[in-house]
Amino acid sequence: MDALSRPAVHLIDGSLYVFRAWHSMPDEFHDADGHPVNAVHGFTRFLCELLERVKPEHLAVAFDASLTTSFRNAIYPAYKANRELPPPDLERQFVLCREVAEALGIPVLIDHTYEADDLIGSALWSLRGHGFRSVIVSADKDFGQLLGEFDEQWDYARNLRWGPAGVLEKLGVHPHQVADYLALCGDAVDNIPGVPGIGAKTAAALLSHFGSLDALLERVDEVPFLRIRGAASCAAKLREHADSARLYRQLTRIALDAPVAEQVEALQRQRRDAAMMDELSERLRFGPLTRTRLKALLTY
Repeated sequence: MDALSRPAVHLIDGSLYVFRAWHSMPDEFHDADGHPVNAVHGFTRFLCELLERVKPEHLAVAFDASLTTSFRNAIYPAYKANRELPPPDLERQFVLCREVAEALGIPVLIDHTYEADDLIGSALWSLRGHGFRSVIVSADKDFGQLLGEFDEQWDYARNLRWGPAGVLEKLGVHPHQVADYLALCGDAVDNIPGVPGIGAKTAAALLSHFGSLDALLERVDEVPFLRIRGAASCAAKLREHADSARLYRQLTRIALDAPVAEQVEALQRQRRDAAMMDELSERLRFGPLTRTRLKALLTY
C-alpha cells in the first residue's frame, strides 16, 4: 500500500498555533466579560482554514499542560526552566482554544505528565498499526524523529511539507537519529545543553559515521581519527559527558506510550450541536464571518 492509498490522520501541535496567534493577532479582541481573546480568535481562524482546506475525517489537536509537571522534569529539573509560565490572560485563552476545538468536534489530547509531542507521537504510533499515515501539523524540528516512510510534517504557516528525506536535508541526520542528534548538540528551546563543544554539524557528522549515540560512546576511542575539526577535544568531551548525553536523550526522545486511545474512532471528527457553537460564538464575540464559517464546518 503506497502513501496516497493510506488514510491520513492530521495531528496538530495546538500549543504552537495558540502562541503564534497570541503574538500575531492585535490586542483588540475581547469576550463578553471584557477579557482579551486575541489568541482564541487567531487560533479559531487557523482551525477553520485547516478544516476547510483538508476536510479531515481523522485528526486531533494536542495541547501542552505539563510545563512544570512533565516526566522529564522529574528526570532533569532544569528541563524548560528557561521558559516563563504563560501569563494568566494567555492561560485562560488556552482553555478557550480547547473549547473551540471540542465544539468543532476535534478530538483534544492533553495530559499533565506527557507533553503534546508525546501525545502526538503515541497517537501516530498507534494509528500506524491500523494502516494510517500521519501528517504532523507543526514547525517543531523534534517531530522529525516520528516520521516513517509514509508520514509527513507540515509547517502550515509556510505551507512547507517534508517526509523522512526532508529531515535528513534539514538536520543532516535520519529520523531515527534525531533524538541522539539533539542530545549531542543540545536544544536551547528546551534548556537541554548537549555535550559542550559539539554543535549541529559535528553531531550530524558523528552520527553519520557511528549510526547512534550508543555506538558513538562505545567506540569513542575512534573519534580522534575522524576528519572533523577538534576531533581529539571532541573525544575527550564525549568521555567526560557520556552519562549526561544519555540523560539528555531521555529528554529529547518523544515518548510513544502516552495515554491516548488506541481505537481509530477516538480520533475521528465528531458531529457537534449548533446551539453549543452559537453560545460559544456569543461568549467569545466572534464576528459574522467567523460564525458563518464555524456553522458551515459543523455540517461536514
